[in-house]
Amino acid sequence: MAIAEPCPEMTNPLKRNHEGKEVVSVVKGQCLEAKGSKPEEFEPRSYQIDILKVAMKRNTIAVLDTGSGKTMIAVMLMKEIGQVLKSGEDKGLMIFLAPTVHLVTQQCEVIKIHTNFRVMDYHGAKGIDEWNKQCWDREINSQEVMVMTPQILLDALRNAFVTLDIVKLIIFDECHHAKGNHPYTKIMTEFYHKPANKPKVFGMTASPVIRKGVTSIDDCEEQISELERILYSQVYTVEDRDVVEVFVPLPKESNVYYDPFVCPYEDLKIKLDTLWQKFNALLSLKQSEQINYKDTEEIYGNLKKKTWKCHDKIMHCLDNLGPACAYEAAKFCMEKIGLLNELERSIFPALGLCKSYLDEVFHTLKEIVPPDIGNWFEREEGLALAVQKGYISPKLCKLVRVICLLGTSKLFHCLIFVERIIAAKVLACFVSKMSLLSEFTSSYLTGDTSSSDALAPKVQKQTLDLFRSGKVNLLFTTDVAEEGMDLHICSSVIRFDLPKTIRSYIQSRGRARHTDSHYVLMLERDNIKDRDALFDLIRSVQSMRDTTLSRDSAIDNCIPIVSHLDEAYFYSVPSTGATVTLDSSINLLYKYCDKLPGDKYYTPRPAFQYTLVGKFYQCTLTLPPNAAFHMLKGPVNRNSHVSRQLACLEACQKLHKIGALDDHLLPIIEEPEENDLVGETIRSSLGAGTTRRKELHGTAQVHAISGTWSHEVDDVTFHAYKVSFSSNTIGEQYSGFVLLMGTLLDNDVANTKINLNLKSNKVVESCIFSCGEINLNADQVRKSKLFHEMFYNALYRKLFQMLKNLNGVEKQKEGLLENGNMQLWTTSNMYLLLPLIIAPHDHEAVSIDWEGVNACATMMNFWKNTSLPIGKCGFFGAMQSWSFFSTTCEDEHMMSRIFQLANGAFPISDLKHRVVLSVHTGRVYCIMDMIHNTMADSPFEEDATSQYSSYADYFKKKYNIELKYPGQPLFLLKQSHNPHNLLLAGSFEKSGPEDDVKMPVNGPQGFIRMPPELLVNLSLSGDVLKSFYLLPSLMHRMESLMLACQLRKEITCQIGDHNVSSALMLEAITSKRCSENFSLERLELLGDSVLKYAVSCKLFLKYPEKHEGQLSACRSRAVCNATLHKLATNHKLQNYIRDAPFDPLRWVAPGQCIALPVPCKCGLDTRDVPLDSQYVTQSTATKVGCACDRGHRWMCSKTIADCLEALIGAYFLGGSLKAAISFMNLMGIDCEYDATLVEEAANSASLRCYIPKSEDLELLETKIGYTFLVKALLVESITHASRQEFGAGFCYQRLEFLGDSLLDLLTTRYLFEKHRDIDPGVLTDLRSASVNNENFAQIAVKHDLQPHLLHASGLLLGQITEYVQRVKDYHDSKCQDLSLTRSKCPKVLGDLLESIAGAILIDSGFNLETVWRLLEPILSPFVTPCNLPLPPVRELYELCDSKGFTRRVEYAEKDLSIVATVGIQLRDARLVRTGVERKKKLAMEQAARQLLADLEERGHVHSRFVSRRSRHVNEVVNNSTNPNPSTSITMPTDSNSTENSFKKRRIMNESCSLETSPDPPSVDLCDPNVTMLVKVSVDMRKGGPRTSLHLLCKKLNYKMPEYQSIAEGSRFVTKMILYLPNSDAIEIKGEQRTDKKSSQDSAALLMLHELGRLQRCILEEC
Repeated sequence: MAIAEPCPEMTNPLKRNHEGKEVVSVVKGQCLEAKGSKPEEFEPRSYQIDILKVAMKRNTIAVLDTGSGKTMIAVMLMKEIGQVLKSGEDKGLMIFLAPTVHLVTQQCEVIKIHTNFRVMDYHGAKGIDEWNKQCWDREINSQEVMVMTPQILLDALRNAFVTLDIVKLIIFDECHHAKGNHPYTKIMTEFYHKPANKPKVFGMTASPVIRKGVTSIDDCEEQISELERILYSQVYTVEDRDVVEVFVPLPKESNVYYDPFVCPYEDLKIKLDTLWQKFNALLSLKQSEQINYKDTEEIYGNLKKKTWKCHDKIMHCLDNLGPACAYEAAKFCMEKIGLLNELERSIFPALGLCKSYLDEVFHTLKEIVPPDIGNWFEREEGLALAVQKGYISPKLCKLVRVICLLGTSKLFHCLIFVERIIAAKVLACFVSKMSLLSEFTSSYLTGDTSSSDALAPKVQKQTLDLFRSGKVNLLFTTDVAEEGMDLHICSSVIRFDLPKTIRSYIQSRGRARHTDSHYVLMLERDNIKDRDALFDLIRSVQSMRDTTLSRDSAIDNCIPIVSHLDEAYFYSVPSTGATVTLDSSINLLYKYCDKLPGDKYYTPRPAFQYTLVGKFYQCTLTLPPNAAFHMLKGPVNRNSHVSRQLACLEACQKLHKIGALDDHLLPIIEEPEENDLVGETIRSSLGAGTTRRKELHGTAQVHAISGTWSHEVDDVTFHAYKVSFSSNTIGEQYSGFVLLMGTLLDNDVANTKINLNLKSNKVVESCIFSCGEINLNADQVRKSKLFHEMFYNALYRKLFQMLKNLNGVEKQKEGLLENGNMQLWTTSNMYLLLPLIIAPHDHEAVSIDWEGVNACATMMNFWKNTSLPIGKCGFFGAMQSWSFFSTTCEDEHMMSRIFQLANGAFPISDLKHRVVLSVHTGRVYCIMDMIHNTMADSPFEEDATSQYSSYADYFKKKYNIELKYPGQPLFLLKQSHNPHNLLLAGSFEKSGPEDDVKMPVNGPQGFIRMPPELLVNLSLSGDVLKSFYLLPSLMHRMESLMLACQLRKEITCQIGDHNVSSALMLEAITSKRCSENFSLERLELLGDSVLKYAVSCKLFLKYPEKHEGQLSACRSRAVCNATLHKLATNHKLQNYIRDAPFDPLRWVAPGQCIALPVPCKCGLDTRDVPLDSQYVTQSTATKVGCACDRGHRWMCSKTIADCLEALIGAYFLGGSLKAAISFMNLMGIDCEYDATLVEEAANSASLRCYIPKSEDLELLETKIGYTFLVKALLVESITHASRQEFGAGFCYQRLEFLGDSLLDLLTTRYLFEKHRDIDPGVLTDLRSASVNNENFAQIAVKHDLQPHLLHASGLLLGQITEYVQRVKDYHDSKCQDLSLTRSKCPKVLGDLLESIAGAILIDSGFNLETVWRLLEPILSPFVTPCNLPLPPVRELYELCDSKGFTRRVEYAEKDLSIVATVGIQLRDARLVRTGVERKKKLAMEQAARQLLADLEERGHVHSRFVSRRSRHVNEVVNNSTNPNPSTSITMPTDSNSTENSFKKRRIMNESCSLETSPDPPSVDLCDPNVTMLVKVSVDMRKGGPRTSLHLLCKKLNYKMPEYQSIAEGSRFVTKMILYLPNSDAIEIKGEQRTDKKSSQDSAALLMLHELGRLQRCILEEC
């Protein structure tokens, strides 16, 4: 039959429609395109209404052609049933089943558009296989319609997650799949007939008959009846075909014929077959040279299978399409061989043979096909000549001609169906190269099958989208496009390969949706077989339709197919109803094995062995060595496959009974037990133990400093602790103090030394030691309290405060302590700190400076008892009536040596370096000297613009004080200042005085001039004043030690005394945020290892039946931060944590007013904060550490968990492992075990029956240096899981679990004790470098342990051999980094060392010291800070951060690899490197190594590798005698300038400015020549210009600017340098500012203006 010319496209929209499942419809009222909040309305067709009525009455299978709107009938049915459900009270669920993921997502969208139901789609890609009962219940309760693949529903029914009692409607899309063992069939036969109220069934299909054809009406009747019985439904179709064809007209069907292909190259086929036989023989020879391991056989078998498939594809194309297409197929196969998986690529010789074979095939075909054959297809004559020469088949030629004929239509979109994937790929590629078809765009489509040629779902979707949009109009496809896909735009369908079944014929014909579409069948001329098969299909279609129309409509006549299983053929869990049958038992057993630990050398899976018992088969099932049991013999059966199923069913039943499968018959995942703290933690404290979670907590009070003695009137006996100070500066003197407390301190707190860090490198060592008891009478106590009140308030604050009126004018002074209601002495803060005088003959004696105390007390007492108002002149007016003021000296000679002070006359010798109090300001000063020739009447020359004529005039006008002795010389006083935090790590820069009273200043900053009569002599030396500034930091540390001691006592009360020092306890509760010389980080690292080890030992001994994966899961829960946080907060450890730097302004001595109050805004009246969600936040704006006056402070949740680990480390270090275990048990971590469990572990290992040669074990024991008491432990430690192949029922995985924690602890303890002074971060790096699989593998190879590994893996053997050789080459070449050799370390080698260590631990009775003596020489030498390697990515990042280099990283996919492109911006060049690997991490590491090498060549190395940089500098110096003009660098020179100017410095380095990427990407993301004009908003507030400039540099990928701030007098000037890539460096000098930050803002603003002038940015002021 000749093909007809295509007719012009009809414009009547009612003539065409597509099936309701597609997304777009052109039928009025049935558009599925729009989405909105309201369901899309549509106008149903008459036949749709008829089928709906039938479906409402009975279970129905709707048989309609593709595109006739079956899905819309289903939608209407759901709406009808949904209304009934909403009117009732019972929960009802509707389930829509579709056989493919694509259909599931597509149908879900249709239902969402046309209904207002709650709809969700479910398929395997969503991880539903891992769901539990709670997940399913949540979904069932939240959804009304569930659209899913049938396997999802079948699994949920079998696991009793879903029951059909609640299901009211099940829709089966493409229900013709319900046959055999398809999930559709299993759902109906196993579960549908169980509930009393069965759900309604609605099936949809275009062909209920799916076989190749029907021989008779009876055959068709039989197939339809079987489908009806399975689905318990009745088929129904529309009687009047014309009604349907109004909307769904059939395409014009035509046949085209092509001549048979007689290939003229018969010798070519023979040659290709010979090449295959040669490859097969060589591959077998290579395989025979290998050790006959099972995995090796599988790898070689897979490789042979893949190569055979390549050969078959090439031969298929040669036979059907011709040598030209076979040549294209060979190219595709060569590409696929390069994409083999890791296991296959590991067999390099065999892979080489495969590539060699394909290379020979490729060149053989290349010799046949002319190189210019593409030019032949420019004209029709060339096409005919190619057929004549035999380069292409007549079938392919006819296809090209049909396409040319059909392609004359304006809207031509053609589907070409082929049988095999390779044909679709080759034809799409071949057609795209033909000039005859250049106006068409071709592609191919395949299903997402397991075939290596199949397309991924993402690519499949992209291809379909291109076809729908018209960008592709020739789509070569397999049968994947026959059903379900939305291809409404298709105007022609060509069956290049004939359909094989009725379903294929009907559904492929239905793909032609467009108006006047064509359906073309290609037949071989004179091929009677193909012609008869096609006629049978056409005849069968009519028979199927007739049979469907004649079906009896009575559902009662349908006898359902129900699966009635004997009890021996299924197992059900009574508590849940979950079932496993013979069919599902094998899959369930494999699923259980998949959850067992394995590696790439061994995949846990069951092994089956059949034995003939008479005429019956018996299957022996062997499970992996880490399974719950090892072996089982199943029942006998005549069928070997059934005997296998019976064994698996019995195994599943046994696994459930011993607890390996749960009550839903799923493998047990280590869920928390009911009394397990972890489960509660996870449910109640989401985010607990993380840094992002912040919690409000209280602060524990220090009980040692509390007391009630201040309210007593009798004598008081104190415990005395003498405090002495000694400076590392020669000649520096400090007065001692005595601390008087009502509490006896522990010895390690009462006798301690504390270093206080002053400016520069000045350190003051304070020594505290106990002095016994001291008794003070009531008067001494009273005076001591007055001393505290006066001195601490006057020194750290001011006794008077200036009050101002509403106009801001100073009105009068108010005393700080005038408020009589102010509570200065509280029971929670009760002690005395009094100055001492040094006894002339006994420096250890305690001699309180009562003279100074009495003077201060007298002064304070006078002030408190005076009845005169203080007024504006402060004490001066009140003191004029004081008796001391009348004691004057009139003798002029005496006046030169005696000075009149406010409280009396004193000789100058008694005043120098004495502490005085100003009567007009209430501040404390120290007299440094007398200023000769400067008196009160002297001109006031300190300020040229001042309105004061003299110093007397100044005090009169400023303070209303009339000086009575203006002739006295002025004193030079040193001002007091706020105390500093002297506990900070390192030194601090002392700031200037913070006195808001402006005094005339002359000389160095911090000194003032003042008349003597305004001063009160406090009879204290200046050394006492210096010591007072040390006291806040000293007492804060002492209080912290007391707090740590208090915590220790609370713990000791319950677990006994383990001699843990208070200093160690303090370290464990001090976070890094305190910025002191110690923190909990080191102890946390140690405690983490101790915790991991203790928990591992307990789990290993307590659960001998659990495998390594289960043990690891249990350990992870026990040691995770969430668990530790919960345990710590339960014991209120958070209240003891010190989490903020000491703030001296917040420190309060007894009798002192709070200098910097922080009112509580928490709304709590107590110091404790309840553990409530309202006191938890994740806001980044929350300030951590700062406490309010009630002690409430925000704290990172992770800090609490870290503190618990640090305390574990403290008890391990200060006490012992036993002490640490006792503490952990107190906290709630169950890690204490009975010694009998250790014996049981050794005894159970001794029962092993598999023992290798004794001489091998003796040699291994010699290498280890230990003779095992239980040899089986050693055997277990060297047995890999793959040894199951040779009968081993055990492996080293459990011992590896134990040894991992053991080596971690031993190594961490060694590093902790060896490096006591290094930074915690470096200690962490040392442990990471020492405790890792790579290091352990090298140790195993170093001591030659790998030959003793018992395994059954050829792949493992090959990789170990290769790695050992590379380690040897590494040592021989002395290269710096083994990782640069790109050797892939087999993890098994590291596991081997860990498992041997675990075996030694058990055999030695868990004696850590014995194990350490044995392992230390094996593990040595350890990594040191000098040779510590860093991961390349981290090293690069840290180097860039330290140098200020900006970096940019981008990732891209190329084939199956990841391309990481990293760009680094230097001052004068930009470096770009790329890494290509299969994993993102490895690709990034590769690029980082290259960049590190580039940077090292330029002299930039990490600070830990300074020696490498020194070598590089020496090389530069040595080579400087022969300079190269082209690479010389002109160094910039600095020049001073007094005015604001822009200066540019030219940096010449032509070689450095070049790109250094050997393989640059297509778009250079770091191109320095790309100019970006960026808009910059500048905030003119403080810090704004700097922020804007930094953001601009980040956007433009510039190096951050350099700042150089210089002090010029009392002001600052900042110079800024900005390096532009491959351009000049801009240097800017800013304006003078009063502070450093403002001067930097000035320079930044000028730099922004300069960049704007250079057109690098556009400034916008905000």
